[in-house]
Amino acid sequence: MTAAYTEESIRTLDWREHIRRRPGMYIGKLGDGSSTDDGIYVLLKEVLDNSVDEYMMGFGNTIELTIQDRMVQVRDYGRGIPLGKLADVVSRMNTGAKYDSKVFKKSVGLNGVGIKAVNALSSKFVIQSFREGKVKSLEYAEGILIADLPSVPSSQPNGTLVIFYPDDKMFGHFHFINEYVESMVRNYTYLNSGLTIIYNGKPYISRNGLLDLLAENISTDILYPVIHLKGSDIEIAMTHGNQYGEDYYTFVNGQHTVQGGTHLNAFREAIVKTIREFYRKDFDASDIRSSIIAALSIKIEEPVFESQTKTKLGSRDMGPEGPSVNKFINDFVKEQLDNFLHRNPSTADILLKKILESEKERKAISSIQKLARERAKKASLHNRKLRDCKIHYNSDDERRLETTLFITEGDSASGSITKSRDVAVQAVFSLKGKPLNTFGLTKKIVYENEEFNLLQAALNIEDGLENLRYNQVVIATDADVDGMHIRLLLITFFLQFFPELVRKGHLYILQTPLFRVRNKQKTIYCYSETEKEAAIRELGSNPEITRFKGLGEISPDEFRHFIGKDIRLEPVRLTRDDSITELLDFYMGKNTPERQKFIIENLRVDEEV
Repeated sequence: MTAAYTEESIRTLDWREHIRRRPGMYIGKLGDGSSTDDGIYVLLKEVLDNSVDEYMMGFGNTIELTIQDRMVQVRDYGRGIPLGKLADVVSRMNTGAKYDSKVFKKSVGLNGVGIKAVNALSSKFVIQSFREGKVKSLEYAEGILIADLPSVPSSQPNGTLVIFYPDDKMFGHFHFINEYVESMVRNYTYLNSGLTIIYNGKPYISRNGLLDLLAENISTDILYPVIHLKGSDIEIAMTHGNQYGEDYYTFVNGQHTVQGGTHLNAFREAIVKTIREFYRKDFDASDIRSSIIAALSIKIEEPVFESQTKTKLGSRDMGPEGPSVNKFINDFVKEQLDNFLHRNPSTADILLKKILESEKERKAISSIQKLARERAKKASLHNRKLRDCKIHYNSDDERRLETTLFITEGDSASGSITKSRDVAVQAVFSLKGKPLNTFGLTKKIVYENEEFNLLQAALNIEDGLENLRYNQVVIATDADVDGMHIRLLLITFFLQFFPELVRKGHLYILQTPLFRVRNKQKTIYCYSETEKEAAIRELGSNPEITRFKGLGEISPDEFRHFIGKDIRLEPVRLTRDDSITELLDFYMGKNTPERQKFIIENLRVDEEV
């Protein structure tokens, strides 16, 4: 029976109810903190953005950030929010000072939405504004005002204090990962030389901007010293390494645009054009940009992003009366990079040699590439290995951040996931047996090996991550020796040929339960021996205990619990101190006494546990 469509069917949601019902419109996806783009980091970023914007306008050079368990506290020393408008700023949609471009000329947030989303999505939200010798305090719960204290005299310096607890009704059993927060903090300091952010008592500061960013993030040998170019509203740092692919860090008004956008497209084109003109040779664009490592930061007026989470720039112009983004970046690169190469002939010689080597390798595998692409196209038509989803990461759909590709081995495991998945955002790629160990091999093997060629095609990453089709690439294997080996081989493949996929936080391991403990009233899935023992104590009366030996033993109905909203993903993370070359050589190279010692010592630890 069809429900009646009447005037009573039409309703208007208030600001907080709309945010809580449609959080994806405001913060992307919710998540539990295991991914860098999960909602709790977006909430943190929204608060920090406001404090950093104050610094950019010349007020307050220190920000204090404290995260303890699930509590976040941010204190800046800017101008403070006008006391009479404090409630409007945090609870009235489309209210804020950033509509006044004279006050916040090149700000990150322009729509007055971010801090309201933090308020609505927090179980507790406290804000205090210190201004003109007074302090005004407000406290909310899920966006509902529960305490409005009158302004009182204060000796504290001007600024704003925000304390919030992300709501576990929305985010579940979330947790902040220190490396993710630290990376965010470091990026703020790289882009704002002289700004100090004190995170849990440790100060972070950068004196050399993007030069520091590359110095602390490059994990491969570089071919020439980093080229560092700065101008009005633009900063660039770049070099070439010996890794495969292209690696970019791009920012707009301090916002890390992990998906790039118009500024990255313009930069990639400008690099090619400038280098072709400098050497007076029509090099292939891929040969020029192969193995490039670069950081780009621009500041523009009234930036337009393709989503509220601001991960991709859509602006075509630098401002209402400014040049196009493309012309601005192209003119800067053409002049500054050309001058640099003329003044540094040794760097120019090294770069030319690198381009010629890339050209030689590309030509050596060009015929293989052509055949491999044809095979991949035919395979996708017949849907042999990939069960695709409807929405992809490179789309503008609001669920794009949920897009996931499960890489699994064996018909039974892939069958269970395929039957259990959300066909809108979850895809499955089936491996046939163990993949090849690619350590020490050239990229030629990616095209010669059918499975790796088809996997590359499914992800759409042959030419970089710009058109990546899935936000989360999840390795789903059995939790036994063979499964662990497959994980290691796949991680090796990605680190060897597509390291940026790992560095940008897209690679994960699916955690599935080892045990099912149940009685007639309740079923508990356990991911460790400790959880199993706790479940036995909780259920009592000799509950039934099942040990899952492989993914294929878990029925599709049960699998829905493990790849749905309660999915447990373990991110494959690289710290800034990790060298990919050294990691692969240690774990996948020749057996050495050091590796044998490592294995023996870790086996002993496991036995003790």
